[in-house]
Amino acid sequence: MHDTGPLLAAIIGGIVLAAILGMLANKLRISPLVGYLIAGIIFGPATPGYVADTTIISQLAEIGVILLMFAVGLHFSIKDLLAVKSIAIPGAVVQITVATLLGIGLSSIIGWSITTGLVFGLCLSTASTVVLLRALEERDLIESKRGRIAIGWLIVEDLAMVLTLVLLPPIVTMMDDNAHVNFWNIVIQITKTVGLVIIFIVLMIIVGRRVIPWLLAKSASTGSEELFTLSVLGIALGIALAAVQLFGASFALGAFFAGMALTESELSHRAAHNILPLKDAFAVLFFVSVGMLFDPHILIEYPLATISTVIIIIFGKSIAAYFIVRVFGHTKRTALTISASLAQIGEFAFILAALGKLLGVFPDEAYSLILAGAIISIVFNPFIFNLVEHYLSRTESIVDKIIDPLAVINQLVPQGLQEHAILVGHGRLGSTIARQLKRRNIPLIVVDNSLTLIEQLRNEGVIAVFGNASKPETLELAQLKTARWLIISTPNGYEAGEICSQARESRPDLAIYVRAFYDDEAEYIAEHGATGVITGEEEVAKHILGLMHLEPTEIQGEDGNITEPEPGKEQKIDIPINANLPEGDGSPI
Repeated sequence: MHDTGPLLAAIIGGIVLAAILGMLANKLRISPLVGYLIAGIIFGPATPGYVADTTIISQLAEIGVILLMFAVGLHFSIKDLLAVKSIAIPGAVVQITVATLLGIGLSSIIGWSITTGLVFGLCLSTASTVVLLRALEERDLIESKRGRIAIGWLIVEDLAMVLTLVLLPPIVTMMDDNAHVNFWNIVIQITKTVGLVIIFIVLMIIVGRRVIPWLLAKSASTGSEELFTLSVLGIALGIALAAVQLFGASFALGAFFAGMALTESELSHRAAHNILPLKDAFAVLFFVSVGMLFDPHILIEYPLATISTVIIIIFGKSIAAYFIVRVFGHTKRTALTISASLAQIGEFAFILAALGKLLGVFPDEAYSLILAGAIISIVFNPFIFNLVEHYLSRTESIVDKIIDPLAVINQLVPQGLQEHAILVGHGRLGSTIARQLKRRNIPLIVVDNSLTLIEQLRNEGVIAVFGNASKPETLELAQLKTARWLIISTPNGYEAGEICSQARESRPDLAIYVRAFYDDEAEYIAEHGATGVITGEEEVAKHILGLMHLEPTEIQGEDGNITEPEPGKEQKIDIPINANLPEGDGSPI
């Protein structure tokens, strides 16, 4: 019998269990994150049965953090980062200070020392990168102003925590009454840490922006998709590791700046698409690793302390963040979004708590309270976001909504369009279709979830809606009820099928044309109401035969026999990405 080993068992068991419980949570209309966390609890030492290696799972989770931050960096630029520095830097510093003081206050009530309280408060002050980005992604907020402030805020927190990890040992020593501390050594350590991080950032901005796109271009020129994907992973993981080993930064910070160095390259979208499956899989392992650390006994032994810890995380930090954002002149919508984003703790809290235990100033109860606070706050975070959105929808005035940049973009969509085409996705294929529709003077509304792209299209005079087309309200903004065609050019065939299903339910008479890559996607899309499923391979073959002056009127099966298409089977309309799209039989393409 084969020995699976702890690594394989951790990967396979964690992903399989997370997938099952994630789907169950989704079925119950709960965030899949809850399912992933429960998978970790089942997989961990607190429950009977098999116990996975916590260290291995945590290390795998770091890969998820790296890929997630690299993907976020691909959507950021130096200009975006500098644009939020005036609120992110002072906001993060004040919020960390408030949370730390609240933690010290709670620890003094419990009876812990001031040193334990300092470490405890610092653990409560920093939010989880993975949780924040998941919440922003689900709501299409990463490229919004609110999302950029939240991410910039978190980057400042990461920098502060990197500095804290370096300074904590000498600070703990200094707070020991019997210790003799050399303050000059502390100053040297601070200067060294800050200096190395600044050198790393400068190198990425000046050298990385030239070298990284060049490396990926060389990889892409080989024509091998495998080599290109490996190059993207090598750059993300390699730079993240170098940031930690050579410059004393964090994995998340290194990966973010690696992605940001590539953001202006034409290959950035392709890079983001290629690492998407790995990013999602390893990010799930992060939540599994958090669940594995949880010991339910803390809820019974220290119920009041647990409740107080959760209150500081969810309410103390959030209220502080809300007032800071409002003081700096931002809207209520922005302030509440930032508050909800920070109402949880994660990665750095565990690292700081582990360091506190190593230094002998952090008791087991404090460590368990941090883990309990992390689990509970992560579970509640999606619900907090939903409450914020519900509150804003009921209380905001028209003026409040118009002030929001996303609302402005969607408010500017002209009403009363008739017989128009809705184009979902404006990538290579989508932009080709858009040009052909424009030449035929067919009214068009583009739907995309990239705010940068939507702003660019609006500046070019194209009517565009920002949002996820799988949400009914987005298609409603695109005036689905009066449209003549719906064209879906997004790469995810199953998501396209869901969009088809919703659109067909609202408009049974609508002509829907969808791009698909694979036969299983094509069948799924056809079953969900598409008028035509568009693929590329057959059309390329037909085009080549056309150049040979041969008319492809028959279909040859894999066995070599000539067959006619099955009667009644959904026809696939095959169009290559760069084809000149001809006039059709009532179809815009």
